[in-house]
Amino acid sequence: MNDLQFTAITDEQLELGEGAAWYGDTFWFVDLLAGRVLSTDPGLTSVREVLRLDVPVGAAAPTETGGLVLAAGDGIALAQDGQLTWLARPEAEVSTAMRMNDGTTDPQGRFWATSMAYDNTPGAGSLYRVGADCDVVRVLGDLTIPNGPAFAPDGDRMYLADSAQALILSFRVDPATGDLTEEEVFAEVADGSPDGMSVDSNGYLWSAVWGASCLHRYAPDGTVADVIPVPARQPTKVALSSTRPGILMVTTATLGLDAPGGLDGCTLVAEVEVSGVSAPAFRG
Repeated sequence: MNDLQFTAITDEQLELGEGAAWYGDTFWFVDLLAGRVLSTDPGLTSVREVLRLDVPVGAAAPTETGGLVLAAGDGIALAQDGQLTWLARPEAEVSTAMRMNDGTTDPQGRFWATSMAYDNTPGAGSLYRVGADCDVVRVLGDLTIPNGPAFAPDGDRMYLADSAQALILSFRVDPATGDLTEEEVFAEVADGSPDGMSVDSNGYLWSAVWGASCLHRYAPDGTVADVIPVPARQPTKVALSSTRPGILMVTTATLGLDAPGGLDGCTLVAEVEVSGVSAPAFRG
């Protein structure tokens, strides 16, 4: 798989494209620092701006009622019928300036989201879980730049990257409660930083590698099965479609680049030989 051919779905170069995710046959992503939530049409021929906020948006997922759940600003919010409702703003209560960074739903329809400090303060970041009752629970702390999480097909294992530590962690998940146990180091990255992730239908973990112009595909035992070149220096997140097998999407960023190349910051698509795992709408 190391000879994939990537093309850009539009010529727009985002400062920090992120939040890549397939929900059904629609691809969702964000222009994080600009507070924009974006989605594609099923044919990947156009991109529309679904929502724009005056705070950064790290990730968005559709809800069962037709709205969106958002990892935005300093907390978690619901957007429905033009109204924004904050479920909780836990990062507004700390002394370090914080923002939400990434997020996704798990196979049970819970929403998980991460936070980080604007200045990358070590250990300031957290992982939050939002269940059907819409309570926001802080699950993990002492993270620096947490990305992901991503879930195994049966939902009993979660992967979480701490990009600043160049580590990918794994946890056992109780599917009924969302409780985490058995924390382990799944992989260490020597060149670049592990960023946003996705799991394919064979249980292999795909990770964007910030700063290394590539993706890593890991076998379930943590060994690197493939290193896949990407024509952008800072890939940020990868997403595999379950309803359209063989479609791989990658968001990228121009943030911090003095002279961005032609595909830096673009949202990229390639054909692969594997499908993703279906991600449900948020069931809150």
